[in-house]
Formats: sequence, C-alpha cells, structure tokens
Amino acid sequence: MNKKVFSGDYAGKPYWWERTPRPEIQDCPLPKSSDVVILGSGYTGLSAAIQTTRHNLQTVVIDAEDAGWGCSTRNGGQVSTSIKSSYPELCRQFGKDQALAIINTGKESVQWVEDFIQQNNIDCDYQNTGRFHGAHSPQEFQNMCRTLEETPEFLSKGIHTINIEQQRAEIGSNYYYGGTVNPGCSSIDPARYHQGMLNTAVTQGCQIITHCRGINIQKQNGVFHVSTTKGTIQARDVIVATNGYTGNPTPWMQRRIIPIGSYIIATEPLPGGMIGELLPTNRVITDTLKLVVYYRACPDQERILFGGRVSIRETDPAISAPKLRELMLDRFPSLTDIRITHSWMGFVAYTFDKLPHLGVHDGVHYCMGYCGSGISLSSYLGAKTGLRVAGQEGHDSPLDRHKFKGRFYYRGNPWFLKPSVFYFRIRDQLSSQNTRTQKT
Repeated sequence: MNKKVFSGDYAGKPYWWERTPRPEIQDCPLPKSSDVVILGSGYTGLSAAIQTTRHNLQTVVIDAEDAGWGCSTRNGGQVSTSIKSSYPELCRQFGKDQALAIINTGKESVQWVEDFIQQNNIDCDYQNTGRFHGAHSPQEFQNMCRTLEETPEFLSKGIHTINIEQQRAEIGSNYYYGGTVNPGCSSIDPARYHQGMLNTAVTQGCQIITHCRGINIQKQNGVFHVSTTKGTIQARDVIVATNGYTGNPTPWMQRRIIPIGSYIIATEPLPGGMIGELLPTNRVITDTLKLVVYYRACPDQERILFGGRVSIRETDPAISAPKLRELMLDRFPSLTDIRITHSWMGFVAYTFDKLPHLGVHDGVHYCMGYCGSGISLSSYLGAKTGLRVAGQEGHDSPLDRHKFKGRFYYRGNPWFLKPSVFYFRIRDQLSSQNTRTQKT
C-alpha cells in the first residue's frame, strides 16, 4: 500500500463506524407472522417502522446484513433539499403545480429530519451549515444564474450566487468560477443519526432481524409469504425499503433502480487552522461536474471527507481512494502531504426520471430511488409509507402520482454505467482543462 497516500492506520471501512460501530442486535428466530414486514433496515425502513409501530401494528424489519450496513451509514452526511431536476425542468415535464409540489417535498424533507432529531433527542451533530455549489466553468456559472432567475422567488428564497471574486469567503480554493449558496442544507453524522432512529424503532416495539436475507415474496389468499434465509414469515403488508441494494426478491423494482457506487475518503487530522482556511463557512460542498463530487469537514473539524464517483466498475475502495485524492488535490493543492485514513463505498439508487418513488405494486409497498439525496428524502418518504400502511392521514405525496418507469433494455444490471462514466469523465476532464487554460 502506498505510504504517501495511506496512513499507517488506514481502514477500509466508513469513518463513521469508528464512533458508531454497527449495532449488535441479539440473534433471534424469525416470527411466523407479523402485521407488517419491512425489507431493509436503513433510514427508509426504520422511518416506516416507527410509524407502523406507533399505530399499533406489529412490525418486523429484516436485513441481509447488520442494521444500517448499507448507505444509511456510508453516506457523506449531507442533508439536502435536492430534487435532481430543476424547477424549470419539472415545469416542462409536469406543469407548474406539480413542479411546485415536488420541489416543496424536498424542502419539507429537510425540516422533517430536523424535527425528528429534536423530538427524539438524537445526538448526531446536526448543523444547519448550508451548501456551496461550485461552478466548474464560466458557462456553468451563467447556467446557474439563469436557472435561479427562472425559479420563483418564493422557491429560491435565501439561495444566492457568489461570483469568482467572492468565492474565497466560501471556500479556500481557486478551482471554481463562482457558485450558489443554499442556506437550506445541513450536515449530520449519518451513523449516529441511524443509531438514533434504530433506538427509536426498537423502543416502540419494532423487531429487527439482521443477517436475514429476503429471497422471495408471494401472496396467497390475501396474505404475503416472505421467504428468507431464516425461514418464512407471513404478513398483512410488506414494505420494500432496499433502495440501492434492491435485488432478486423484487424483480419489478430491481428493473427500475440503478445502483451506483459512491466512494468516500477521510483524511488524517489536518494541521491546526487549516480546516478554517479551506472551508471557512463549514458548508457542505458540491459542484457542477457530471461525475459529481461532494465534500465537507467532519463534525470535529479535524478532517476532510471527500466523496464522488470515480470508478468505471465497482472496485476495492483502496483502489478508488487515490483517484478520489487526486480530485481533492485539484481543489486543495495544499493537502499534498495529507494522507488517507479511511476509504469506503456504498450504493445509491438512481431512477430513469431522476425522481424518488413511493407507491404500491401487486400489493407490495415500496419507497426508493433518492438519486443521492437519501438522508432527507428516505426519512421523510419512509415515514409517509409507514403512514399509508397504517391507514393514517398525512401519507399523500406528489411523488406517488407518477409512474415508476423502467426501460425495456434494463433488467437490473446497469451495463450502461461503464460507457457513461467513461464519457462523462473525459467530458469533465476536457471541460476542466479548457477552463483552467483560459483562467491562467
């Protein structure tokens, strides 16, 4: 292992797990029946379970791994309002009323997370930091300004542009050509947030069965039979909350979810004062490159966490780490001598229309496809799914009014990612090189 890149205590696992190890849940037999069975113990599944148990429905959550082993404890901890499509794009697709409703769902989801944390006294380093979205070229900055002008003021309230002369107040880097600041975004320790959600669900009476992989779901005489590696359980209702890990047990959903690996590194502690120079406002950062990167300071303000999509095919995080580090150094050349202590990856779930979806198919409830904004959307929409199953008010969402479409050429194996990533990587490189040349 390259000693110039990796620290002596390098670990190929999430930095978050150092502080919050995967929970040890006592092994117990699978019950023969339950009112509700939920596949997936991440944010979506637990948020739904909290609602169903709160309304007196016996609920069992099963997971193929440890509780929260997937992206719920592997993400970068950025709590975003992001609906991937812009308001003008959504207007063209669905009309102004639906576009407004969808955008507002993103805003509501962030507020839901903040309220949930406060109501349940969860210590997870939640901070309303805001987000800086950097423009990697002058053209992208112009596009940002145009999109903001086309967005009604009541939707873009507080969001403003920062030009290239002003951006040093936001980020200690000359990499960008200005950007936008969105004060509605936050940061969090995702593993501690998940642990708080898990504790809440268990306290209310939800049963968590780990290392229990779902194999098949069948409905007979109005009752679901969920086959697992620990036996079969019957249920009145089933919720699929597997997102980027959706697989064979639910083929219809698998054909509509595109799992994309997202990679993150954590640096060793930086010299005193350096974080304040590089990230003076402590915002979370994203940019306009097609192969998205995202980064932030860790909660204790000692390290930088830097994530993105860097591999054409899924690889060992130790192999992807040097590539991520190169992208980090493009933005912060002063980190040349700083090594990596942690590197990991997880699968996020994209959809073909870039929208999350919740609904019912063949009697099975589903909630998934957050397109990289999973903390807020999965928590909020998971709760709505739980309310729907419990027959309670408040479950309605504009995102359950649109068909969850697949493609005739896709059966769950994202073969097109390799050429797509290669194309966008070359495009980003050429675009960056051209603008750097112009800049110098």
